[in-house]
Amino acid sequence: MDERSPARAVCPAARTADGIAHRRQRGQGGEFDLDGAEAGDFADNAGMSADVFDDHGLPQLPGRDPQDLLEQTLATRPEGDLWVFGYGSLIWRPEVSHDEVRSARVWGWRRTLRMWSRINRGIEQSPGLVFALMAGGSCRGIALRVPQRLAERELRLLWKREMPRAVYDPRWLACHTPQGVVRALAFTLAPRSPSYTGELDDARLIDILRTCRGRYGTTFDYVARTAQALRELGIRDAEVERIMRLARLHRIDGPAGA
Repeated sequence: MDERSPARAVCPAARTADGIAHRRQRGQGGEFDLDGAEAGDFADNAGMSADVFDDHGLPQLPGRDPQDLLEQTLATRPEGDLWVFGYGSLIWRPEVSHDEVRSARVWGWRRTLRMWSRINRGIEQSPGLVFALMAGGSCRGIALRVPQRLAERELRLLWKREMPRAVYDPRWLACHTPQGVVRALAFTLAPRSPSYTGELDDARLIDILRTCRGRYGTTFDYVARTAQALRELGIRDAEVERIMRLARLHRIDGPAGA
């Protein structure tokens, strides 16, 4: 992946669309001011083209048609603006046009590095890992508000990035924000999914962090960028911090420099 210098954009929460829409464009990285608190410089949004809906030659999962799941999700979408819950790369590379960002927490779900990535952060013969939202605990992240007039278009574009093989179970979850509860789209993973890794011992995890690479870069870089974004938001995540300590212990490093 070609890591380019990010264009800077400020996306403050709780401002009107008129106040920020001219500074938010797809593909920009930037600085996020969540709920009035400076959150720092996230990574760039360059490189993840939303117009590529490609399974990269991998077979679709049985009974998992991306288009069918998209239509089901559209049919059950709450009225009004579209909200999207970000807990991994959607925090630092949202690639969705939005007018507002809020800090958010979902209860009953946790962020965990337990999902195989055979396209973005690995390949079929050597799958990498990405974070998934799985049942149990709670998860802090961000909620992105997409204006109603753009909701269907943006959701279809987001689908091309997140659901080329329909590995996630999309759900409308209650996201608790400082301004109130919103129902947001979240990409979750069930333990029955063939993309669920099960428990991984540290030796296997270290090997994946050290070696696995996909179309968007390495598993380590993905984890490090997520760790950086969480730190800048003031979010503590015990699993993410443990993985980064393990990586440092074994002298694994990469572009994110975490």
